[in-house]
Amino acid sequence: MREYQNYVDGEWVEALSGETMDTTNPSTGEAVSRVPKGGRDDAQRAVAAARRAFDGGEWSDMPVERRVEIVRDVANRILDKVSDIAAIETDEAGQTIRMSSLFGIPLAPEHMRAMCSTMLSLPELEPLPFNNYPAVSWNLASYEPYGVCGQIIPWNYPFIMAVWKMMPALLTGNCVVVKPASYTPSTALELAKIMEEAGVPKGVVNVITGPGGAVGEELCTSAGVDKIAFTGSTEVGRRVMQMASGTVKKVTLELGGKSASILLEDADLDVAVPGALWGTFLHAGQICESGTRLLVPSSIYDEVCERLKAVTETLKVGPASDFDSDLGPVVSAAQLKTVMDYVQIGLKEGAKLLTGGERLTGGDYDKGYFHQPTIFVDVDNSMTIAQEEIFGPVLSVIKYDTPDQAVKIANDSIYGLGGSVWSTDIPQAIAIARKIRTGTVWINDFHLINGLFPFGGYKQSGVGRELGSKGLREYQQVKHIHVDQTPRKDQKFWYMVLGV
Repeated sequence: MREYQNYVDGEWVEALSGETMDTTNPSTGEAVSRVPKGGRDDAQRAVAAARRAFDGGEWSDMPVERRVEIVRDVANRILDKVSDIAAIETDEAGQTIRMSSLFGIPLAPEHMRAMCSTMLSLPELEPLPFNNYPAVSWNLASYEPYGVCGQIIPWNYPFIMAVWKMMPALLTGNCVVVKPASYTPSTALELAKIMEEAGVPKGVVNVITGPGGAVGEELCTSAGVDKIAFTGSTEVGRRVMQMASGTVKKVTLELGGKSASILLEDADLDVAVPGALWGTFLHAGQICESGTRLLVPSSIYDEVCERLKAVTETLKVGPASDFDSDLGPVVSAAQLKTVMDYVQIGLKEGAKLLTGGERLTGGDYDKGYFHQPTIFVDVDNSMTIAQEEIFGPVLSVIKYDTPDQAVKIANDSIYGLGGSVWSTDIPQAIAIARKIRTGTVWINDFHLINGLFPFGGYKQSGVGRELGSKGLREYQQVKHIHVDQTPRKDQKFWYMVLGV
């Protein structure tokens, strides 16, 4: 079993209570890591360390070119350890080793490099438009770090989510306190090790493991934290926003989704059908922007359903550590029960199972949390399985008659995180994409998130953006600086209002 400590103020420390907690491999049910069970006092200690580091200025006053150099060094060190980090991600999060080693972990340094190049292109001081009222003045915007950023990351992509949170904050001169998910804390601690090796000053990065009700709530309510960034469920995101309001701190939220994939009549089904399944079943459907609603024209509905069934039934569900597994387990027994409950709700409300719908049992399946890839047909968009985020390998196929109706169905959701349009007519696909109220729309693909471009949600899928220049600016305050160009008192006629 792997043993970890928290990382606070440049030191590896136990929880102040001395308590620990174990993580579980969802493929086997076995304990794989032991980490500190931090509490509010641990979070307070970390916030105090981050505050000292920020106020001391060693990091925040460091030239941006030097911060970029350090982050690039971290990216290179990650590349040297991809296989080790991928194995831990597979053990704790249940990502298939094929996914973690070829996609999940290698993507992180690529995104870091994109952030670094983008950071160098952003001005720290930006001239504002010419002004001559009430007299000529020179005005500029100064972009400055918030200070201490509390960052709460989810269990589905724990490593890259840590990168998405920490690196923009650090590049812009902030200090961070990170709380990983209790199911999957180890790769965030591995990242802290790498950052220590790269020479990040003490107190700039702090990682605390422990329950969200203790560590997470302390970060949200602490007056010592200037910004909260959270990725997770919409339900918890609402609570984060409420708690942060007590100190009126900056909040960015990346929350749930119920993304729609719209197939148009002219879609190339040889691409669109496997593409829709890639959009749904990657990581057993445990991705916030997964395309869990598939909207299909009536004219090709039966053919699409036949193709979906045929391809899905070739997918191999197995241990995440097996390179031949297409889908691994869901993350926990609780998540497995959630998926099974939603399947029963779908049946009760009148949807029909095309394939799947059962927990996998027998042999090694009994040790873990495996569920068949599941497709419902004859789904109405008002059904629970089409409206609520399941976070498991469940696809709802919905019939439509016109493109306008498809857009209306796609937008009939409290969520707006991702989506896709499948068509050989690109201008038409773009026109439809612009009508969908969601943060990202892929045309003839899914899940391809690039570090150069913004990612985030509409509606109850979140607030703010990550990645790209927009994601970096989320970690900066904007200060207006006014430089007067009338040096003599007699030129400042507005002083007459006060009579001075």
